[in-house]
Amino acid sequence: MNSLQKSHLKRNLENRHIQFIALGGAVGTGLFLGAGSAIFAAGPSVLLGYLIVGIIVFLIMRQLGEMNTQDPSAGSSSYFAYKYWGEFPSFLAGWNYWIGYALAGITELIAVAAYTQYWFPNLATWKTALFFFVIINLINLATVKAYGEIEFWLSSIKIFAICAMILAGGYILFFDPNLVPGASIKNLWQPATVGPHAGNSLFSGFLPHGLIGLITALPMITFAFGGLELIGVTAAETADPSKTIPKAINQVVFRILIFYVGSLAALLSLYHWSNLSIFDSPFVMIFDKIGFKYAAWTLNFIVLTAGLSVYSSCIYSNSRMLYGLALQNNAPQALAKIDKRGIPFTATLLSSAITFSVVPLNYFIPNWFEALKIIISFAVMCILVNWGMITLSHLKFKQKNPKTLFPAPFYPYSGYITLVFIIFILVIMTLPQIGMAKQVIALPIWILTVYTFYRFLRIRKAK
Repeated sequence: MNSLQKSHLKRNLENRHIQFIALGGAVGTGLFLGAGSAIFAAGPSVLLGYLIVGIIVFLIMRQLGEMNTQDPSAGSSSYFAYKYWGEFPSFLAGWNYWIGYALAGITELIAVAAYTQYWFPNLATWKTALFFFVIINLINLATVKAYGEIEFWLSSIKIFAICAMILAGGYILFFDPNLVPGASIKNLWQPATVGPHAGNSLFSGFLPHGLIGLITALPMITFAFGGLELIGVTAAETADPSKTIPKAINQVVFRILIFYVGSLAALLSLYHWSNLSIFDSPFVMIFDKIGFKYAAWTLNFIVLTAGLSVYSSCIYSNSRMLYGLALQNNAPQALAKIDKRGIPFTATLLSSAITFSVVPLNYFIPNWFEALKIIISFAVMCILVNWGMITLSHLKFKQKNPKTLFPAPFYPYSGYITLVFIIFILVIMTLPQIGMAKQVIALPIWILTVYTFYRFLRIRKAK
């Protein structure tokens, strides 16, 4: 591998852009649609699950933030893996990140197609996916500033909606509980008072399915938090990263926890979890069931824009990752080219092209839930590898940089905790009720495949 090339990305992103790009990457299908399956598994204890994973993600983000503040560079985890670990770890981190976010982007387009069926139940999901694929990728091929502004406003819509839901839920619960039959904060630990499961003790308690129920929900919750690493990828295009990155990380993680835990606590209090469906967005379904049809219609539009926002973030991050890989000579040099607008055009085009597979996927598997479940299971594996690479790179980074501008808390124990958590999630995924054992088995095969490709490129370059 040759020495790293200099990045020519323009520093046009401000603090508000960075925060909302990160929010855009994390607040999407994992919360608005995937929360249904997590709630179905864990009941109200899903709130504890989001809190636990949120703390782990905060530790990971602080590790990434410390490295990025000290040395802001495109490619993020791949760059630091190369600088402080070695060539193959860098190669693995970069390509794993790329395929992981391609999968995440595909899940968002599947979700958008599912949201559209709320209004048009007979519309083929592949047609919806194709339409929004074209629209969002045209946006990403505009200027970086335009992308930042559009992502800022797309994220603003869903953040405003979440805040409105929390406030509206709080008002109903504490000032006008009769507005929604059965609404009570006691729904978090007592049986339902309305609905088909009213009075059924099997659906009572904060942990209705025991600790195993909470544990089985953790993989889906982990998927929901995938995307916060976008803060690191934006470092090369951030004005004054030594101030912007620390501020964005400290603010955005706590906001995510408030949004996730706060919104779900409000909704699960308004409507008992036993009356929800694993196949629907709990946010839209609750307002639809309690008779607020216009609110449900509006909310469905908002979660649709949320899905588009995350898809846009995935394309943005993947194009920058490919650009970083090219600078490290781990990808074709054509991907390192920047056009006059400051965009890695070829890298963006290739990143968007891989997500086009969502169209044939939805064509051959028209049941969006089955298609979504398949893609999410593989995306979770990539997220765990990505988090593991960040933590391991950080541990090596600290050996050479004991004193930094933005030190991660509780070093080195925070690193050990995150690695134990990642292994724990992998073990959970092998449980029969999770149904992801094949994906765990595929993990070493995936790493071996990447290593084989890496050795092939090195041998070919040496000739």
